[in-house]
Amino acid sequence: MARVLVLNATYEPINVCTLRRAAVLLLKQKAELLEQREGALHSEHMTIERPDVIRLVNYVRIPREAHRRKITRRAVLARDSWTCQYCGSTKSGLTVDHVIPRSRGGKSVWENIVAACATCNRRKGNRLPREIHMHPKQTPKAPEPTVFIQVASPKIPSAWQQYLPQAA
Repeated sequence: MARVLVLNATYEPINVCTLRRAAVLLLKQKAELLEQREGALHSEHMTIERPDVIRLVNYVRIPREAHRRKITRRAVLARDSWTCQYCGSTKSGLTVDHVIPRSRGGKSVWENIVAACATCNRRKGNRLPREIHMHPKQTPKAPEPTVFIQVASPKIPSAWQQYLPQAA
């Protein structure tokens, strides 16, 4: 399914939507086309360029804490760049691990959850990092808002790169 990057009027990335939704926003003149893909969309009476990046005409206020959305497996994996935080593996089948296990009082918060391969997750078990000498390569923290763009589209098209902060 084709995905389209949606930018706010200020050019900050706020969402990824379907090609159909992007076409509706363009036709209603609620957005403008910034980048297009090869090809076009045709109807009986008109043809429009196939959008890849659109920008909303009017500014939409996004709450500051929007990036503190619900913790999901995909969001954790995207935040950690689909890499095990213990061994650095990028193999498929990654899991999520509570750094301080829930059985030992750890909470299910961004600052306590990391991506882990199945091998490292089993090896760590319900032990604390200091007990088994397994510490995450990066200190877990709440993700940047752009991580949810990565969740919606794990493979970022090259046309989107210039609109996304380099940290993404």
